[in-house]
Amino acid sequence: MDLKKVDDALVKAKQALAKGQFEQVLLACKNPELASLSDQHKVEFEYIKAVTYRYLKRFDEAQQSLSLLLSLSPQHARGHQEQGHLFVAQNINYKAVKAFYDATLINPALIGSWKALVSLYQSDTSGPALEHVKDNISYWGTLPKPVLGAADLMFSGNLEQADNVCRQFLQQQKHHVDGLYVLALIDIQTKSYDEAEFLLESCCELAPQHYRARAEYAALLNRIGKYHLALTQANSLLEQSPEQLSYQVLKGIALVGLGDVFDGVKLFEHVLSLEEQRPSLWVQLGHARKSLGQMDEAIAAYKKALELRSDYGDAYWSLANTKSYHFAPTELKQMEALVNESTTLMDDRIHLSFALGKGYEDQGDAIKAFECYQQGNRDKYELSQYQPAHFSRQVDRNIAFFTKAFFEQFEGSGCRDASPIFIVGLPRAGSTLLEQILSSHSQVDATQELHNILSLAKRLMRQKDYPDMLSQIEKGYFERFGQQYIEQTRAYRDNGFYFIDKMPNNFLHIGLIKLILPNAKVIDARRDPMDCCYSCYKQLFAEGQDFTYDQEAVGLYYRDYQKIMEHWDDVLPGFVLRVTHEDVLDDLEGQVKRILAFCRLDFESVCLTYYNNKRAIQTPSAAQVRKPINKDGVGRWKAVETMLEPMKQALYLK
Repeated sequence: MDLKKVDDALVKAKQALAKGQFEQVLLACKNPELASLSDQHKVEFEYIKAVTYRYLKRFDEAQQSLSLLLSLSPQHARGHQEQGHLFVAQNINYKAVKAFYDATLINPALIGSWKALVSLYQSDTSGPALEHVKDNISYWGTLPKPVLGAADLMFSGNLEQADNVCRQFLQQQKHHVDGLYVLALIDIQTKSYDEAEFLLESCCELAPQHYRARAEYAALLNRIGKYHLALTQANSLLEQSPEQLSYQVLKGIALVGLGDVFDGVKLFEHVLSLEEQRPSLWVQLGHARKSLGQMDEAIAAYKKALELRSDYGDAYWSLANTKSYHFAPTELKQMEALVNESTTLMDDRIHLSFALGKGYEDQGDAIKAFECYQQGNRDKYELSQYQPAHFSRQVDRNIAFFTKAFFEQFEGSGCRDASPIFIVGLPRAGSTLLEQILSSHSQVDATQELHNILSLAKRLMRQKDYPDMLSQIEKGYFERFGQQYIEQTRAYRDNGFYFIDKMPNNFLHIGLIKLILPNAKVIDARRDPMDCCYSCYKQLFAEGQDFTYDQEAVGLYYRDYQKIMEHWDDVLPGFVLRVTHEDVLDDLEGQVKRILAFCRLDFESVCLTYYNNKRAIQTPSAAQVRKPINKDGVGRWKAVETMLEPMKQALYLK
């Protein structure tokens, strides 16, 4: 394929389309040189053909081009927008609304889709929806062209180019709030959350009335687990606009995150009583109900979301993720159809694939289940930026730096508070069960997967020579860091002497924990490598854990985890207690006594009946840990062992 000839044909087609020379467009698209196009070029040509066929009123051919385009690129916002125009041309307005709405979900900077929705909504009685559309036209339509262009590039997936355009604009107008806001959105897309947090905080300081930036700031704080700060921002928004439902939702999410689940549920239900057509909020309500163990109510909320939006992948996955809901054959058939539908958004497709995997697994069809999980993982991993080699280098840097001699040098540093109990390990390794057991003790508070240690580590990592720079820090700083951690986490605690921080990824930062909180306890939740890795592979996580979406990547991650935990055992003997999930299943009482002794807690028999603990649980294991010990999850990988060779090889298992 001659790329120059392809590009020339594409330019000619675009020029002919701009001039209304539709037959010339089709001739350019039929060039024999285009026989072996890449998918990217196919998408561009099919888009041009779809627009041309619509103008020529050749609607069937337009639909064929759009179906091919969206099957190749489900996140093509302009493809969904063109689908909307095609439906309007055929007077299928209810489908047009969905197509334009999908386009704005992918790319809110598509002014054309918002304007098309105005026309469609004005012929209906869509009051709140129409106001939402007009608000977006008012905002995006008044941005400086470079800022709008950067936003368009970002939402189209061209993140590096978007970042360059936005930064060039900000070089000329350093404190342009909308420029800073869009740059923050770009950072969120690249998961540079610390930078985004700083930019959004700056926006709020520079322009306190920029409610869009403040709302995004609150949403980001919720996303990264800084719920107490998110609550402050949500309350600030509500002081100015107490009736704004989206701000009430932000507050509800923060309350749930802080453990005030009942108050959060009340807010969600209040919003839904005023505006029922919010499928994402029904899912949010379902999550809150699930965390309280109210499974019937959670399932009802997820199903309500599907009534409002029948292709809502997150609602299907949420049903599957209750671990107790079983899909009917008709539901599985509907989900299969949605996965294969060209207009289904990629995010929905991923959620549907994982939900189908769970559905077929419940039916006993392990092979079909694996195929669905595999497809979901492939799609998800392609969207991630995870690099196994980068994480391995992080592990090696920590091992090289944190030596016995280093810890001897800083003996006596840090905050002496002994209340934190860290539970670390991989996801799906049994950490929620250990948390449930420990939090049943009268002296121990459960919190959640707190982000504070990770945030401190990221802050320090901004220094290019981390962790080496730690050797240059005065001992007093480590005490200050530890005290800050205790103060920041106080909002999540009740009255227990001890509290649990169950952020699994803290295992990489045990050296830092020892420096700032030398009297803390650390428990390593360990599980059989294949059971753990395959369980991770079957789980679609709400945020992060990108290493789980590839067989080799999850196997390598587990090996790196083992490697650094062995190092901590060597340089910090006695600081970490390893608890193997299989040992807990075989000897619950013995392991409970061992854990409590390590934490210097007296034995309480209530820890053996942990499943009666009514606390809110916000992890995928919420349903399992409300039941007595069982071995249902042991060895499930063996049913698809022949398909797990990449995972086994990465783990050095033969």
